[in-house]
Amino acid sequence: MDKLHKNSPDQQNEKGDLYIIKIGGNVIDNSENLHNFLKDFTALKGNKILVHGGGKVATQLSETLGIEPKMVEGRRITDIETLRVVTMVYGGLINKNVVAQLQKFGTNAIGLTGADGNFIRTKKRPVKTIDYGFVGDIDETSIDNTNIKRLMDGGFTPVFCAITHDGDGQLLNTNADTIASALAVSLAKLYNTTLIYCFEKSGVLKDINDEDSLITDIGPQYYEELKKQQIINSGMLPKLDNAFTAITCGVKAVIIGHANNLGLLNENKKFGTRLSKNA
Repeated sequence: MDKLHKNSPDQQNEKGDLYIIKIGGNVIDNSENLHNFLKDFTALKGNKILVHGGGKVATQLSETLGIEPKMVEGRRITDIETLRVVTMVYGGLINKNVVAQLQKFGTNAIGLTGADGNFIRTKKRPVKTIDYGFVGDIDETSIDNTNIKRLMDGGFTPVFCAITHDGDGQLLNTNADTIASALAVSLAKLYNTTLIYCFEKSGVLKDINDEDSLITDIGPQYYEELKKQQIINSGMLPKLDNAFTAITCGVKAVIIGHANNLGLLNENKKFGTRLSKNA
């Protein structure tokens, strides 16, 4: 990754642009919001990858099947029954619904888990004080960026769900935010990569209850000041920490904003909060 920082501006300019966009369950759960988002996603020019999580459908199906969700410290335990459900819902129902809608709008999407094409190989989280079950952790060797590039060069738009594999026949449930960040870091070696997290807020807010308190630009130094002053909501801190790690590893910028505003990029307008090393 150190080599990324040795690239000259000319080398950076030779790369094509790539958007990696992650949507959360709040977008997936609302059919109108999802429809509008996918229409805006299709309108984005150039290379792009979509990453999605699960939403409420997996929880609802689990309840229907009599499988009680297990949570420890706010984190889901993925036992074998839960893994079967999330694989069906994430890799099947949600993923193929998203792909079908993108095809309707003119995006030649291809729905994927990390097992398809061996694109994302993870390691089962080791048991320490808590056994999280069939959860996959990503490392610097997880992403096959060369073959993902080949897929995009062939005219396909990858749509990744939050299921990966360990290379030994085992599927694993993996955090979608982490997948998006890891894809961005790996593909930044081949593209000028912008990572976008789309959710239900307008961006990073000074006051979580005030949408008008949006912080439009954050650089590393300003981020440290915001943390010291405890201005940023604690729930946003892990996402921002991961975002600045991605920037350090060569990602051009990270945008965090409302899914409804993605279309502003097509008008060359800013939206949400932009994180970059130069902000």
